Amino acid sequence: MVRLTKIYTRTGDKGQTSLGINQRLFKDSIRIEAIGEVDEANAFIGWAQQYSPEALTTLLSQIQNTLFDVGADLCVPEDKKDRKSLCITQNQVQYIERKIDEYNAHLPSLTSFVLPGGTKAASALHLARTVVRRAERRVVALQKESINPEIIKYLNRLSDLLFVLARYTNHLESGKGSKEILWIPGENQ
Repeated sequence: MVRLTKIYTRTGDKGQTSLGINQRLFKDSIRIEAIGEVDEANAFIGWAQQYSPEALTTLLSQIQNTLFDVGADLCVPEDKKDRKSLCITQNQVQYIERKIDEYNAHLPSLTSFVLPGGTKAASALHLARTVVRRAERRVVALQKESINPEIIKYLNRLSDLLFVLARYTNHLESGKGSKEILWIPGENQ
């Protein structure tokens, strides 16, 4: 378990930070950027959770915890890992797939692309989805180095889940006047 007794260390004052193997990298390296993007995605999910129906709070908390695991996985290059290293697994990807199927079963089929919006919860979940997609792109850029390929799969599925959850929250509120906003191609031409 992590124990933090001091918040500032001054070790990053020259623009570098440490990986989980005590290797120092500049803070603008692709790996550190990827870890930062995952952290930002986690923060947006925490923000979205404040607006989400109570039925989703446990799931979103689990996702936040797993995103910390993603960060831990990213901070140790794949070729430097040992048996104790924390790694994202295929089971975690499959869990997200099951949740996508579970929530999507309650939704009508799409007839067009969905515009981000609707309820506050749906809007926040859509925003979290786009930040997860950005994190995914940054992790993909990191493939030139040594990473766990399950991380990309997890982030890819997670953005899909957040899309479905945004639709789901709009669906829950549809009886209260809120509804999904569909793209109308060329509407403003």
